Amino acid sequence: MRRTLPPLNALRAFDAAGRHESFSRAAEELGVSHSAISRHVRGLEARLGVQLFKEEARGVGLTPDGHAYLDRIAPALEAIGEATEALGEAPDSRVTVNAEVLFSHQIILPSLVDFTDQHRTVELRIDSSAFLADIDKYEADYAVRFVRSGVPDRPADLLSAAPMFVYAAPHMFGGQVPSASQIVASRLLQDRRNDIWQSWFEAAGHGADWRDEETSWRMTAPSALQAALGGYGVFLGAADAVQRSCQLGQLRRITDVSISEGAFYLISRREGRRNKAQRAVREWLLDLTARFRTPGFWEEDQPIG
Repeated sequence: MRRTLPPLNALRAFDAAGRHESFSRAAEELGVSHSAISRHVRGLEARLGVQLFKEEARGVGLTPDGHAYLDRIAPALEAIGEATEALGEAPDSRVTVNAEVLFSHQIILPSLVDFTDQHRTVELRIDSSAFLADIDKYEADYAVRFVRSGVPDRPADLLSAAPMFVYAAPHMFGGQVPSASQIVASRLLQDRRNDIWQSWFEAAGHGADWRDEETSWRMTAPSALQAALGGYGVFLGAADAVQRSCQLGQLRRITDVSISEGAFYLISRREGRRNKAQRAVREWLLDLTARFRTPGFWEEDQPIG
């Protein structure tokens, strides 16, 4: 017997509101008004005879019935989208990832050929930039960003939370491992954030020796890395942001003192569903960085020397 189903628009409104636990964000995702989302949800609750949302101090939250219903209908809506995509016009196979320069050059680009070999029908474009593209306005499909504290206020996957170490060119310090005092006395290559070096000074037990701009060069992080490669000073950076340079023997880690200042995230649109090409890129980036999230990986991958 054929079952009577609620209107699809009501289910989509509930799905979006349930994922975000926000009527406003659901309205933004679906391109409708807040009142339209509220009307669809209230109509669905009346049809089902159960309360799906409850009022909370920060907005709305799902009730136990709401959680249970969302868990059942979300895969069904995803399946409808995939079936429609498969039968309809060919999905867009072009995917753009807007990524911070160091992560792009050190992690993504060296492995790009592996992705193209595995997904020959997907055109993956890497936009290396310090400026965050507006992915909700379709300037990019994803953005890779370093988030210094907390977590992004939008859909995001953790890629890497690597510690920050001090690095130098192989010939500096006569090829030996310097003491903390020698590092403190060196030229400090900065990415315009004095407090990062200050945090390292304090972690190394030399907080009183912090001297702000006395012997430091301030520049963008990519420029600071290039200066370090040339042996012009020591570079404090996230281990993932210098991985390629360390693998090629262009840099070496020179201390076991580290600080944690944030993490790289793969940021997505607030729009929930992704096409097949977008899902492939997301899964590849998560697989590419999976080992980075293993405890102790960076200390083993980049030994002091």
